[in-house]
Amino acid sequence: MDYFNELRNKDATLVAVSKTKPAEDIMRLYDQGHRDFGENRVGELVEKHQALPKDIHWHFIGHLQSKKTKEIAEFIHLIHSVDSFKLLKIINKEASKNNRTIDVLLQIKIAKEASKYGFTFDELISDLQPGKYENIRFRGVMGMATFTDDKDQIRNEFKNLVLYNNEIKATHFRNQESFNQISMGMSGDYEIALEEGATMLRIGSLIFGSRD
Repeated sequence: MDYFNELRNKDATLVAVSKTKPAEDIMRLYDQGHRDFGENRVGELVEKHQALPKDIHWHFIGHLQSKKTKEIAEFIHLIHSVDSFKLLKIINKEASKNNRTIDVLLQIKIAKEASKYGFTFDELISDLQPGKYENIRFRGVMGMATFTDDKDQIRNEFKNLVLYNNEIKATHFRNQESFNQISMGMSGDYEIALEEGATMLRIGSLIFGSRD
């Protein structure tokens, strides 16, 4: 956890990605005042939510299956990975059932890899209708850069995400101050992400060590 104090002092919200890590590792950071933790599997997230302090802000950062949404709707702090209109509809429905508003980020596909999920920019500009989702608060965008050693490519992908964010805000969220988050940057590319305007980092291995 050598990087923890350095990362938490950056000018961005640090989401400590605790997937596969035991509760005691999370509590070490919790006891230092940290509250934002990220998980990418619903089952593991639900177990940790039940076992750990209830003032933790749980971020869901993985690909969310529609049928699993109801399991986290009651408590999730922020869903980073909203990648389809179908999923938006289901989140809105489950939020309504729980009498709450759920915060989400729109995941935009900026990477070249086919395995990455996300909306296209054109989809969001032409088809997004925020007013349809009364129980959702749109907080901004999320993107994952290509897994590559080419720093110029990573930088360009992050630049594109910021440009997409600005355009979407101007066309759909002009008067909504809450649309103000850009979640980009992980352990291998967070420095570039910060330089390009990230407001939220998703960092795992630099904090917790390599995963088994």
